Amino acid sequence: MTDTTDRAGELADLAARFPHLHAPQRWAWGGIDAQFSVELPPDQLITNIHLVGFADGGVVLCRDVRGHWFLPGGTREAAESIESCLVRELREEAGARLVGPPVWIGAHRAVTDTPEPYRPWQPHPEKAWLWGWAEVEVDSSPTNPDDGEQVVEVRAVPPAEAGRLLVHGREPWWGELVDLAVESRTLAL
Repeated sequence: MTDTTDRAGELADLAARFPHLHAPQRWAWGGIDAQFSVELPPDQLITNIHLVGFADGGVVLCRDVRGHWFLPGGTREAAESIESCLVRELREEAGARLVGPPVWIGAHRAVTDTPEPYRPWQPHPEKAWLWGWAEVEVDSSPTNPDDGEQVVEVRAVPPAEAGRLLVHGREPWWGELVDLAVESRTLAL
């Protein structure tokens, strides 16, 4: 069997085990059609970076003032590297820092039907959200910049609870994303 055939089989297996994550999605809030893939996009398309952070035996989640649970991460600034964005977003939203390198597990490739990019320096209409996992340490309070989510709680919870909290009132793919990160981490250990 060739490497290409092996890789195609692996991708088909992942899509079968995580069908909600791999299904085409419509994100109405941004006029976005998105599709997850473990194939990573080129750097210039990546506008958002998010992390399943593992600390104290659990997954780090943030809760904002609306009671909404989310994974730390966010929008890249102009000319910001992926690593710098990740470090900044972890500090701003979770009061956390990396204690190991991030492992990128996939991305949502997206196309928006809005007439303008979200930020002037971003690619448009095609873009990508990068997803990964890493070991982190929550060692301070979130910095809560004025233009970001206002985080009122950061908690490391067991992966199953993280999936449940992320899915509450949202699409089921969030739980599958956590499961994929847990599986990837298990294989790496």
